[in-house]
Amino acid sequence: MLRLKKLTKIYKTGDRALNDVDLEVPTGQVLALIGPSGAGKSTLIRCINRLVEPTSGTVELGDVELTGLGLGGLRKERRRMGMIFQEYALVERLTVMENVLSGRLGYVGFWRSFLRKYPQKDVDEAFRLLDRVGLVEMADKRADELSGGQRQRVGICRALIQNPSVLLVDEPTASLDPKTSRQIMRLIVELCKERELAAIVNIHDVALAQMFVSRIVGLKLGTMVFDGTPAELTEGVLTRIYGDEDWSETIQKVEDEDEMDAAQ
Repeated sequence: MLRLKKLTKIYKTGDRALNDVDLEVPTGQVLALIGPSGAGKSTLIRCINRLVEPTSGTVELGDVELTGLGLGGLRKERRRMGMIFQEYALVERLTVMENVLSGRLGYVGFWRSFLRKYPQKDVDEAFRLLDRVGLVEMADKRADELSGGQRQRVGICRALIQNPSVLLVDEPTASLDPKTSRQIMRLIVELCKERELAAIVNIHDVALAQMFVSRIVGLKLGTMVFDGTPAELTEGVLTRIYGDEDWSETIQKVEDEDEMDAAQ
């Protein structure tokens, strides 16, 4: 269980990025975080693993309060938080396998990782993950030889090899075409279900969020203004989150794609 209590972030400029956010994400649930640019979505994710330090409030992962940890304790607990980035954050000159194994850095120590001497069980697990996402035959390819969708799958494997309790996913489909975006979202949801992982997915594509997750949270100016199911995300709610717009086509698009998926 991931719990945020009164989480607030105020930058030195006085800008309030998050305002008393209360949120619980149970084990196994994938939550989509939506809202306009500047709503605080990325800040919220980064406050959880303290890449951004909250101004006040608490973050709890299981029975551990992350906001109260020193650097040593935080380093240990970050192993339980897998991060998937919009821009993949791979080391281009390294192979797919080496990028995946970099997810074990928090466990094996600097020198073993520097010398690329990972335990065999880690190598075996990397192969299993690559096989699960359909990339096992590309294990020895350099990261810069991959397509965007393939790079994102490597990023997913790197996060999962940490054996995390929660996944923090920041715009995983922003740089991908529509078909690949659906494949990546489907893969994230399936893997979270298989591994009983809680996940927060920061995503701009409202229709994609409605298609794949059971719970959606809407942020506006750092404040939670919606927490519900995809079916409850009506035109009125979307207007409250994003402002005036004709949302009928967005909702119709979701209905059409649901029907297409059901027919396949």
